[in-house]
Amino acid sequence: MVRTLVPPPTVQLSTAVDERCDGCGAAARIQVTLAASGNLTFCGHHANRYARPLLGLATLVVVESGFDWLGLALLDR
Repeated sequence: MVRTLVPPPTVQLSTAVDERCDGCGAAARIQVTLAASGNLTFCGHHANRYARPLLGLATLVVVESGFDWLGLALLDR
C-alpha cells in the first residue's frame, strides 16, 4: 500500500451543519471532505472520538459554530 502525506486540513466555521451523523443519525456538528474524495458528517460524540484519524484524512473540515471540536486543539500542537 502506498501512503500519501496529506497536509493539515483547512478548518471553516459554519452557523449550522444541516446533516445527520453518518455513524448514529444524530444532528451533525462537523462535515469532513476526505482527500480520497467524498464527505462524512459526524455528531459531536463521533467527531471528537475520531478527531485524530480525521486530521490525517481530511482536506476540509466544516465545524458548527459553538462546537468545541477536539481536532482544533490537536491542530495547534
